[in-house]
Amino acid sequence: MAKIGFVSLGCPKALVDSEQILSRLKALGYETSATYEEAELVVVNTCGFITPAIEESLEAIGEALRENGKVVVTGCLGARPEVIRERYPNVLEVTGPGEVERVLQAVQEVLPAPRNPLLDLIPPQVKLTPRHYAYLKLSEGCDHRCSFCIIPKLRGGLRSRDAGEVLAEAARLVATGTRELLLIAQDLSAYGVDLRHRESFWGDRLVKAELKDLLSHMAELGAWIRLHYVYPYPHVRELLPLMAEGKVLPYLDVPLQHASERILRLMRRPGGYQSHLKTLRSWREVVPGLCVRSSFIVGFPGETEEDFQILLDFVQEAELDRVGVFTYSPVEGAEANALSGHVPEEVKEERKARLMEVQAEISLRKNQSFVGKTLEVLVDELPEPGLAVGRSYRDSPGIDGLVYVETDGTVRVGERIPVRITRADTYDLYGVQV
Repeated sequence: MAKIGFVSLGCPKALVDSEQILSRLKALGYETSATYEEAELVVVNTCGFITPAIEESLEAIGEALRENGKVVVTGCLGARPEVIRERYPNVLEVTGPGEVERVLQAVQEVLPAPRNPLLDLIPPQVKLTPRHYAYLKLSEGCDHRCSFCIIPKLRGGLRSRDAGEVLAEAARLVATGTRELLLIAQDLSAYGVDLRHRESFWGDRLVKAELKDLLSHMAELGAWIRLHYVYPYPHVRELLPLMAEGKVLPYLDVPLQHASERILRLMRRPGGYQSHLKTLRSWREVVPGLCVRSSFIVGFPGETEEDFQILLDFVQEAELDRVGVFTYSPVEGAEANALSGHVPEEVKEERKARLMEVQAEISLRKNQSFVGKTLEVLVDELPEPGLAVGRSYRDSPGIDGLVYVETDGTVRVGERIPVRITRADTYDLYGVQV
């Protein structure tokens, strides 16, 4: 039996690509190997968004070549094959993101397919996440032209999936044990714009390729629905009633990036201090318990101490639930590289530390407000008898906090249980099963 090694790097969108490639390989009869030694070929799905990610991808390719020798490269960095070929001219093939057919072709040229996929009525689906949650991609690419980003160059413009196709996949996932659907796209709130929100069939229903209509139907499946990478467009407000009604988790991942209008214009991003605050207030009026996660870039070219202070003041006033902070990293091909006023690395790191210190105080205060309250928690793991580790509606896997729960010992992974919160620290909650 032909065995394939697989290395998956990057964001959840890349993880979904990896699941698709592995599912197709499995349908062709290939097995996967957890070690380089047992694999007859290795596929590396790369990230190429920022310089550290590029270096990580190149190191992963080099390791696969050293340990195995036969390597097919795909993913975002594969959209720049010259970068890979310059360092590793002996890789078998380099393909771009989402080019599943080219990956399959490259693999089969070295290892012929063990099986005819036409003989399989239902090709097996491979998941790289635990059984009880899954990432569900609504679209590929992006139509924005942020000066620090090269995603449109790597993945192309916005290409949405029909609503019927998305709902069919969601229904399959829920039917096989998925209890949380994490909806992802480069810009989730732009979903369906390129399709002019056309209708498609899901069973005997017509559903629009439009986020509110899609979510209204998806909510009927009974799983948690979590939204990632939402731009603060006015029409996002239309989704809030679904959260208030309990149909969609009251959680929004909104990458604001900065609060200084001057820096945001250099980034080619919308909004600013006051408009961001106005948007957040309007959302919280409809959903008082709304959890908002955001990310910010410090040390962007031209950022002065005054610009950074504006961001610092905004974070203090906005009181966001979750915050990720990144220092600006030049990306080859990004227009921001040509801007003047590049910030020294030590200043970037110092600003990041100051911002995270402010946010840590806010996070602790927010977490402490839940002590004495009861939250529904999705169980992720059972590390020892009587102890469960899970997440509330405020926690996305891998990036947010955790809830540690004393249980009666009968709970299972993937189960949702009521938990009374008894203690809180900066990022995590602790409680007892009710």
